Amino acid sequence: MPQFVLNQNAQANGDHEVHNKTTGCSYMPNTVNQIDLGYHNDCHGAVAEAKRRWPNHRINGCYYCCRACHTS
Repeated sequence: MPQFVLNQNAQANGDHEVHNKTTGCSYMPNTVNQIDLGYHNDCHGAVAEAKRRWPNHRINGCYYCCRACHTS
């Protein structure tokens, strides 16, 4: 089961991106900026967890490692 992290720093458009730590990503945030979201079956579960924990943040999947969850 893959492990996911959230970038604590927002992108220019205001999104905080979810990344797949298990598969890796060339756009993975620095370790100090990663918030552990735990293990999920897929990016949809990780994005849902991030939205549950931070309801006032814009959460999005990374285009490169969580494309199925990338919406903007």
